[in-house]
Amino acid sequence: MPTREDAWTLFCEWTQSDSLRKHVLGVEAAMRAYARRFGEDEELWAVTGIVHDLDYERYPDLETGHPRHAIEELRRLGYPDGVVDAVAGHATFLNVPRETTMAKTLFAVDELSGFIAACALVRPTGIHGMTPKSVKKKLKQPSFAAAVSRDEVREGADELGVDFDEHLATVIAAMEERATELGLDGSSDAASAATQ
Repeated sequence: MPTREDAWTLFCEWTQSDSLRKHVLGVEAAMRAYARRFGEDEELWAVTGIVHDLDYERYPDLETGHPRHAIEELRRLGYPDGVVDAVAGHATFLNVPRETTMAKTLFAVDELSGFIAACALVRPTGIHGMTPKSVKKKLKQPSFAAAVSRDEVREGADELGVDFDEHLATVIAAMEERATELGLDGSSDAASAATQ
């Protein structure tokens, strides 16, 4: 079983982008929170959160690339089937059914964590003090973080069987615990990095 450190080292070998690294750390935080909530293996869920976008920087084309190369590499390295299946399942266009709670959770937190990060970067206090209500307000603005699929954000919570507001609160709280590491603490450094 690869450790969290193994997964992070692998991800950093494949990915130079600071924003993509922060994205997977945000997803990892949310995965850990849900692993604790569901009484699951926190380390395994953290690994899954980290490696889910392993190949995105190198192979961003969704027709031929991401996440196919990641799936191949994770299999080659002997990652557990549950991790590989969750990585495949988070890409809706591959039509891989999400059969485990871990796979459903990855799908539920992936787009949402990116959206919450975008919301935090335009607030003076960053993620601190953010509420589900403020996130829902931003979700209603189609031009804000337009690349985030609102349908997938809602579908993820439904598939996981959690109340939408509670889901937002869980992911916000998980990411807030690591706000400084994620560049979401409202510091001027984080804001200036976001606008570059």
